[in-house]
Amino acid sequence: MIEFWLSAGLLCLVAVSFLLIPLLRGRKVQAEEDRTALNVTLYQERLRDVEQQHQAGTLDAEQLQTARDEAARELLADTEGSEARQGRRLGRAVPLVAVVLIPVLAVLLYLQWGAIDQVEQARNFAGEPHSIEEMTTRLEQAVQNNPESAEGWYFLGRSYMAQQRAADAARAFGQAVKVAGREPELLGQWAQALYFAGDKQWTAQLQALTDEALKADPEEVTSLGLLGIAAYEEQRFADAIGYWERLVAVLPEGDPSRQAIAGGIERARQELGSSTGDVSAAQPQAAGLQVRVELAPALRNKVQPGDVVFVFARAASGPPMPLAAKRLTVADLPATVSLSDSDAMMPQLKLSAFDQVQLVARISRAGDAKSGEWIGQGQPLASSTQDVQRLVIDSPDGTPP
Repeated sequence: MIEFWLSAGLLCLVAVSFLLIPLLRGRKVQAEEDRTALNVTLYQERLRDVEQQHQAGTLDAEQLQTARDEAARELLADTEGSEARQGRRLGRAVPLVAVVLIPVLAVLLYLQWGAIDQVEQARNFAGEPHSIEEMTTRLEQAVQNNPESAEGWYFLGRSYMAQQRAADAARAFGQAVKVAGREPELLGQWAQALYFAGDKQWTAQLQALTDEALKADPEEVTSLGLLGIAAYEEQRFADAIGYWERLVAVLPEGDPSRQAIAGGIERARQELGSSTGDVSAAQPQAAGLQVRVELAPALRNKVQPGDVVFVFARAASGPPMPLAAKRLTVADLPATVSLSDSDAMMPQLKLSAFDQVQLVARISRAGDAKSGEWIGQGQPLASSTQDVQRLVIDSPDGTPP
């Protein structure tokens, strides 16, 4: 901070100089005025002398007038320009008071409305940290200086998690939620930290946090991943597969975590003893639909292999949001997918809770499940249907409700 205060002091010095310069010039003006006063005194004395000489008879009236005129001319010559300088003279008291008050007022006003804490924070983060511990120390200082920074608490929590300090991370994410509100991402991070801080014991609080996060954002990745981990740890492998498949469906194609999640899905399938990964076959009591998704021949030259395909079931009469969904690409077609309760987009809206559902397959080049370029829709059918349903993508997408 020394550099900051030196710069601020230099600016104050420049401001003060504009007041000191006229004050110093005023001294010269005072000297001129003193000399003018002396000339006036000499002029008056000279007038008295010539008056005395006139009374003594040494000077006649004409010589007296000539002497007076000459004295007046000399006085005018000596005082020429002094009146103009006098008009520009500043009072001494005002500049001196201003010289003292400017630096004091500048410091007081900056302390009141300035951003010294932000300057300090920027200075702390100016250099590249050499370790995760150093970064954590900086973040701790940042939230201490500005406890209302939700971003600071969030990154501090992430830093704690990277150091296996789950309890500290839970407190940091809790503060972030308190400052920023109950954002889905923050709720997911908070629940994850609490889960690992509590020795991987699932609690009602964790269930409430993940339910709230997924209700606000059905694609909240931390909550989906955490629910999958918890289900796997409790040997609920079918549920773990469902959560992780939903997670893979919303992750970008190039995300490095996709491979790890796919490995987790494969291990869960092995635990189920199923080589095909058919969750509904391993868990027949859960509602499930088998869907064969195909692309109409007329559209093969109008789509790209990387275009995203969303396959989902929604209530025939009910909320418009999908009850269960899977994500594919055009390159995967034709493909057979399974939709069940483990693929539920929201915990409180499951496939088995609705008697009649409609199957939809949508191609979206932008990867948006709500709108796209091409669509295929089936007729309403019972959610308990066991036969494989054929769904052909063959129509322009009008994005129906």
